[in-house]
Amino acid sequence: MKTITKIILKSKDRSLFQSILMVALIILTWSCQSNSTKNVNIPAAIIQIEEQDIVQIQQGYKEKRFTIKEVVQAYLDRIAMLDKSGPSINSIIAINPDAINIAEALDKELNEGKSRGPMHGIPVILKDNIDTHDKMATTAGSRALLNSHPLKDSFVAQRLRAEGAIILGKANLSEWANFRGQMSTSGWSGAGGQTKNPYDLTRNPCGSSSGSAAAVAANLTMVAIGTETNGSIVCPAQTNGIVGIKPTVGLISRNGVIPISFTQDTPGPMGRTVRDAAICLGALVGVDSADQKTLASKGEFQTNYTKFLNKEGLKGKRIGIDRSALGINFKVDSLFNQALKYLKQQGATTVAIGPIYAKEADNYSYEIMLYEYKDGLNNYFKSLGQAAPIKNIQELIAFNKSDSIELKYFNQKFLELAERKGALSSEEYKKALAKLMKGSREEGLDRVMNSNNLDAIIAPTGAPAWKTDLTNGDSFGLGSSSAAAQAGYPSITVPMGFIDELPVGISFFGRAWSEPLLIEMAYGYENGTKFRRAPKFLH
Repeated sequence: MKTITKIILKSKDRSLFQSILMVALIILTWSCQSNSTKNVNIPAAIIQIEEQDIVQIQQGYKEKRFTIKEVVQAYLDRIAMLDKSGPSINSIIAINPDAINIAEALDKELNEGKSRGPMHGIPVILKDNIDTHDKMATTAGSRALLNSHPLKDSFVAQRLRAEGAIILGKANLSEWANFRGQMSTSGWSGAGGQTKNPYDLTRNPCGSSSGSAAAVAANLTMVAIGTETNGSIVCPAQTNGIVGIKPTVGLISRNGVIPISFTQDTPGPMGRTVRDAAICLGALVGVDSADQKTLASKGEFQTNYTKFLNKEGLKGKRIGIDRSALGINFKVDSLFNQALKYLKQQGATTVAIGPIYAKEADNYSYEIMLYEYKDGLNNYFKSLGQAAPIKNIQELIAFNKSDSIELKYFNQKFLELAERKGALSSEEYKKALAKLMKGSREEGLDRVMNSNNLDAIIAPTGAPAWKTDLTNGDSFGLGSSSAAAQAGYPSITVPMGFIDELPVGISFFGRAWSEPLLIEMAYGYENGTKFRRAPKFLH
């Protein structure tokens, strides 16, 4: 197999061979399944990229063991085999038709001795609510935007291209980032259908960055970019057994990201390791005049977060224990208690803390989201120019009512409620925003962390993935994302273990701009536990 791998990697014209091998692989894979598990077994000739990290790929480029074009082609092959055929994960909503051409141009730069940095030649998948000015549409998963082509790249896409990353494609998502209506199913969109969890194809990938997480977990990309308003990076990351970083709001520009909430929205990197996520994070940051939240990041952001990858990153840290997600699932509790023991063994001090924020903050957050959703969507539609397929939120609501698929499984109540809201100058909005900021920050996370002299707070990120159910919608068991999300503060989830072959994560969250400290602790935990393992595509 090693010989075959080398031939495939070095061949300059492999299309016929790969096509034959791909068909044979699919037939072999699914004819050899057992009735109970239906595992996917991929020959070594095709999986030279599986579970590789950015450092390993960069070393391969340096040693000329393979080219960027060959790596990109290998990922495209895996997408064809696993996402569009075989287990049909359905995590990718669009492939960049120019990916190979971009790879060739980046190979030329390397051959000339030019490298743009650690992201040079690294394939990335973007959640399909992040604008790209290329041959791919940006849909938010909505059939209303199937032919919507933004007039320019998002700030995120600009930064990735400047750093030499290759935007391989767009990821499916929970439509409108899971803020359209009641009884929604995470990972479903009218434009892309249902994304599956690669650990168990009958289970849910969580939302709304479901496709981003599933693609990373199944080794269909090196890293992916998701977005979060509340839980939409950390939940799919933990449910798909990967690392997700939800940064401080303002660390990464939202310019060109289809919005929900100006107060809480943020893009963030998702990878199989803390190192990969940290490398990607450094490529995304920067002040952007088009997003005023980023102005506060000046002097706070780092372009190299790998310097905080400390194997002893837990030593001497004071870590608060958020128990709001405990007592719900005893299996999750058991894994979390094992994590606590490990933290103490590594020299951390754990501190029992009380409630982080008052529950009424949830109500304020909801009101703010409705107001900002209407304002943000209408402004986004305007940014699409005269060719915009949808001009405002009213047109979107009308389109959904006329479409045969959009309202098949759940309604659009949140869009309808948002449409009724007034301007952001209204007293109701201003009052809710002031109360949320005070309750989530001054009387919330800042109060708890300052009074206990904490470096971070930890909690189980969530429960194992539930069975996907388009009739009844999602069935969240537990979650711990709200405290950081409502404050606009950072959170990182890393694998904490498995329950019945399903991954579960642990979250580290803390003060504004504390990404370096959280990365240090998350890496220290990951390095000593190494719970990440590739999915088996069980049935």
